[in-house]
Amino acid sequence: MEYRKMGKSGLKLSEFSFGSWVTFHKQVDMKAAQRLMAVAYEAGINFFDNAEGYEAGLSEELMGESLKALGWRRDTYIVSSKVFWGGSKPTQRGLSRKHIHDACHAALKRLKVDYLDLFFCHRPDLDTPIEETVSAMDNLIRQGKVLYWGTSQWTGQQITEAVATARQNQLAMPSMEQPEYNFFVRHKVESDFLPVYDLAGIGTTIWSPLASGLLTGKYNSGIPKDSRFNLPGYEWLKREWESPEGKAKIAKVVALSELAKKHGLPLHHMALLWCLSNPHVSTVILGASRLEQLKDNISALDEKSKLTGELKSHIEDILQNKPEGPIRY
Repeated sequence: MEYRKMGKSGLKLSEFSFGSWVTFHKQVDMKAAQRLMAVAYEAGINFFDNAEGYEAGLSEELMGESLKALGWRRDTYIVSSKVFWGGSKPTQRGLSRKHIHDACHAALKRLKVDYLDLFFCHRPDLDTPIEETVSAMDNLIRQGKVLYWGTSQWTGQQITEAVATARQNQLAMPSMEQPEYNFFVRHKVESDFLPVYDLAGIGTTIWSPLASGLLTGKYNSGIPKDSRFNLPGYEWLKREWESPEGKAKIAKVVALSELAKKHGLPLHHMALLWCLSNPHVSTVILGASRLEQLKDNISALDEKSKLTGELKSHIEDILQNKPEGPIRY
């Protein structure tokens, strides 16, 4: 395992990290969660990702109990939460000063820690002035309850506005963004954010590197019964991949599978290493419900040398979706 700076900050994240979205509480119980986290930690993973919106906080409770049971020194790991979806009432949603304050304290309690290393604004909130959100995050940092704050699924323009607000008022700037990034979702990381990397020095903690499992190849012949596509609450994923656009992507996955095989790589390893090859990616978040699955994904790091420039060129020939140059604001 190697470690990368989170943008221009001094914090170093493991190349692969471990996230709880979809799996914790829904597919993974306490015993399994502890085993998965222990294997990840022993492999050198130091960042564990979570959010208030994952299983309505139950995912964080499970991770918090696991952290307590595992007994790791607090200075050896990084843990995150995200704020936006805390409940159904008006005061439990969005990025108001109140909800950011309440969400932080609730996450600290669920995760059983004294501070959050990373705290993400899980979505932009068009109903709240950016000045209020930036100020609320700065306040938590000054209190020592959060070390770094950032965004998730924001646009480059929205991040630029947050940076400008922070600089103008001498407040803590966002340090990271958590976007989706994989063979089929590239625009933000490779185009929209290009000006922001230099302007703000943000790092990216990317999610869904395997496109919700599509890039494992297991959907090439249909949707397996044990797929997350069949889980309650994730029907939108199933609809997406059953659409004409989804079927076109599966055709590309078949071609990518054949290419990976020619180069002695499993498709999912090629997909993970491709994400990691982008210098603007600080860490690739892995998700897993089984130990074998997690160990296998981590083992992709042993095959870095196989992702050559020639192979990446062949990948582009199949994808045909490379974004154009950066957007300038």
